Amino acid sequence: MTRLPALDQENRIGSAVVNFGGPGGPGVATLHGIGQGLFDASVRERFDIVSFDPRGIGMSDPTTCFPTLEDEQEFMASSLILPQDESENARFVREAATLARGCTIFGGDRLATASTANVARDMDVLRQRLGEDTLTYVGYSYGTVLGATYGALFPDNVRAMVLDGTLDPRVWTGDAKGKLFGDRIRQAEGASETYAEFVRLCTEAGERCALNALGDPAEVVEGVYAALKEQPVELPTGPGTTMTFGYGHLVGQMFFTMWDSADWTNQAAFVAQLAVLTGVVPAPSAEARGSGSGPSISELLRRLGISEDYQSIGGQVGPVCADADFPGRVSSYPAKVEALDEQYPHFGLFRGWLGIQCEFVPVDDEDAYEGPWQQTTQQPVLVIGTRFDPATSYHFTAPYASLWPDARMLTVDGWGHTTIGRSSCADAAIAEYLVTLEADDGAVCEQDLVPFAPAG
Repeated sequence: MTRLPALDQENRIGSAVVNFGGPGGPGVATLHGIGQGLFDASVRERFDIVSFDPRGIGMSDPTTCFPTLEDEQEFMASSLILPQDESENARFVREAATLARGCTIFGGDRLATASTANVARDMDVLRQRLGEDTLTYVGYSYGTVLGATYGALFPDNVRAMVLDGTLDPRVWTGDAKGKLFGDRIRQAEGASETYAEFVRLCTEAGERCALNALGDPAEVVEGVYAALKEQPVELPTGPGTTMTFGYGHLVGQMFFTMWDSADWTNQAAFVAQLAVLTGVVPAPSAEARGSGSGPSISELLRRLGISEDYQSIGGQVGPVCADADFPGRVSSYPAKVEALDEQYPHFGLFRGWLGIQCEFVPVDDEDAYEGPWQQTTQQPVLVIGTRFDPATSYHFTAPYASLWPDARMLTVDGWGHTTIGRSSCADAAIAEYLVTLEADDGAVCEQDLVPFAPAG
């Protein structure tokens, strides 16, 4: 765990415990990276900001799936990202089973005790060790599932909760009834809605979005998807090094780029270069490109984080497999994923297979919590949803808020996953709530920067 001390210790209110989501997201490294600018100045003055690596993650005892990180990286590098036909479906399932066996063997008891409920219990121990009578908590994304679990287990120990980017816990832990986990949590839907905004705003941006120099942005992107399905390309990643980049890479990259609209300009430029490289469109003239040639494809890969090292997957597997229910018949996945992909092209395929490895992980955490989810905490909680969020669909925000006796719902009229670094209006509302416990229900905040907006 780690703590960023309050700047005004004489008027300190207490500790604010933060979970950045995941599951699998490290709290310590993330707080060290962005803690100074995470909250409005009034929060930094009055609260110690505390975060921790949940069990199985980061510097806590890790849930591992291979003997070494190098072995895990080698396995992941050789595995399919997305299957595209029947033979690849079978290979994809075999690789998921191999990963699951590795996590079961090397993860041991850490995997079997990784439920969100156990993390919530850990967090209550942390509250006590911090000397706090009640918990002030800020949870993002999966952290809202952790917040709902803590509220259900310790309803009288809550002072304040900011729950940003909500996942309905009833969907997270509920009976699958044959439905894919990736379908239940609506990421394919959220990604498709956000991608539609990417295309719309790109088109409206004119020359500020590189795809417009090549034709209709939606048609160009679809052409690149089709070309990469037929033949992956080799992309330069540095001096003398390349990577094979295929259809699955682009779908995954597009999904995660949708999380942060600040990346959309670079993403559009990258896809534009792919369109030329794959022969989807001819190279635009210098006049069409405008002044300057723009960043290289290797530079765009670096900016978009594609060249970074792979991070361990064990911390993600544990909570999902311990908490959630799955269809139970591996043979049913291909048809269900195909149906989801027909409804939400590209993203249905990418999210439909989510959690397939859990079908092969015999996790039975006897301490897991599966409801009821109707809360009894009497303190007001602040529930936040971003209108176009690809990872935690805005459609969950109102149902999640309805679980609490006194939820104040804030909508951010913007694009991306959670509000971190996006809206000074939302930052002010969060600060007002954490300091005074006051918040307006039904408030709406704008995002500070519109994607593809002019510089400055």
